[in-house]
Amino acid sequence: MNSRPPLDGERFDVLVIGGGINGVAIARECARSGRRTLLVEQHDFAAGTTSRSTRMIHGGLRYLEQFDIGQVRESLRERQCLLRDYPHLVRPLEFLLALDEDSRRSALAVRAGLWLYRQMGGRLQNNANGKQQAQLEQLLDAGHRFSVFSFEDAQCEFPERLVAEWLVEAIEAGCVTRNHTQVLAVKLRDGRAQGALLRDQLNGQEERVEAPVIINSTGPWVDHICHSSGIQTAKPMVGGVRGSHLVLPKFAGAPQAAVYTEAVDGRPIFVIPWNEQILVGTTEVRDENDPAQARPSASEIDYLIGSLQRLFPALHVSRSDVRCAFAGVRPLPYSPPTEPCSISRRHSFHDHTAEGAAGMVSVIGGKLTTAGRLAQDCMAELGISSKKLAITTVVPEAEVVGLLSRCAANVAVAGGTNKETARGIVEWFGKRSLAIARRARSSAEMRPALCPHTTHIVAEVVDAFENQCAATLADALLRRVPVALGACWSSQCSRDATKAVATAMGWDERRTRTEIETLDAEREDFLQRLT
Repeated sequence: MNSRPPLDGERFDVLVIGGGINGVAIARECARSGRRTLLVEQHDFAAGTTSRSTRMIHGGLRYLEQFDIGQVRESLRERQCLLRDYPHLVRPLEFLLALDEDSRRSALAVRAGLWLYRQMGGRLQNNANGKQQAQLEQLLDAGHRFSVFSFEDAQCEFPERLVAEWLVEAIEAGCVTRNHTQVLAVKLRDGRAQGALLRDQLNGQEERVEAPVIINSTGPWVDHICHSSGIQTAKPMVGGVRGSHLVLPKFAGAPQAAVYTEAVDGRPIFVIPWNEQILVGTTEVRDENDPAQARPSASEIDYLIGSLQRLFPALHVSRSDVRCAFAGVRPLPYSPPTEPCSISRRHSFHDHTAEGAAGMVSVIGGKLTTAGRLAQDCMAELGISSKKLAITTVVPEAEVVGLLSRCAANVAVAGGTNKETARGIVEWFGKRSLAIARRARSSAEMRPALCPHTTHIVAEVVDAFENQCAATLADALLRRVPVALGACWSSQCSRDATKAVATAMGWDERRTRTEIETLDAEREDFLQRLT
């Protein structure tokens, strides 16, 4: 399973470096445009900045304050596309904007901004009501006078799953993919990019590939790729900004809506329901160090806890309540004099012809919501036409729920599973659900639950290895079938899941032991426990 044919000496039309959501989106567009495309990622797809985001698909209400109407309009348009095309992964979510009397934002300006936001974005669902607002008002600090405003945006709880779907679509279009593959250097000749020297991290072998077009979509590693290849830019292209998040258990009376409010210093932060838990974030701290070593600092943790305490003093939140914390580095444009919160979130492209690397383009910026648009813009930058889909009306949420329920019923019959398992498969795998269900029916070894706390089953993991480029169990359980991100997960869950998957996959004792150790180490490195 998951064989990796050698690449040495292969020639491609396009080499895309970086397997975050932007890189995968670009590779998909290139492959769909008929270009023979190679996508490489040094770790695993969606393992970097993509998986360390606030997991929102939003228009960027704060961009209105910066008068960046174009960015808001583009983000809202892309939000509609994702809601339309991936309704099992991207869902409408009610947001409550809570501002106290000390806010620098006036109620009149907020109402005007929200009116404009709704006009540009349209209505997503019809079930928003005052219940969530009443729940929130009961939790707010009674010593302050709050104004609470309701609006709609969307959430993608697991952007790792969205990347996995786009990855499968890229492969179906002919893209060759390699995770756990490092680009040692881009090869140059006569002022042009010619290809790259790669190292397979799984077996240590080095390979050379040829490609006249190279897209450097490595996010916060963009400048590192250039430096390792001897490409000297006049100044850094990316200025890393670290964003940290806290994960807490659900508290009594917590609204199902997301809360958008101000932190202790007036910056906007979110308190969002996520994966049966509460996600609090984010910070904005300059970080020019190795992005792989990004960790929430003690001051960031205190900042987020203090902001939560200020909003909900009756909850008495402390460090001991925090289940874990994680951090990622945003690849924002290098803008040293500018405050991080004021740096544009627009994406851009840097052509390296002037640095003696014609044919190579670096991607700067970008965010979850606009990855699809970024990919199309990248095609235009390269002079490659891409297929543009017309915007259609988003199906109302009630109809989506009904559709998912009918799909789940079909999957339960096809896979011989219970309704809860079938529902979980449909919500994570969409159109691939029936194929996974048939795999589940093929063997009793495919149907056990991965651990006692989940309805997700072994067949989903086997499919991740066969069809979604998972090379390790950590790839599968953190990013393809992300049960290991759940609140219940423990070392015992890792052992239970690995044993069940090992039986289905035919792993020997040594492979099984290695997979357990790697999974636990990578999970603990991502979801940091507070000390």
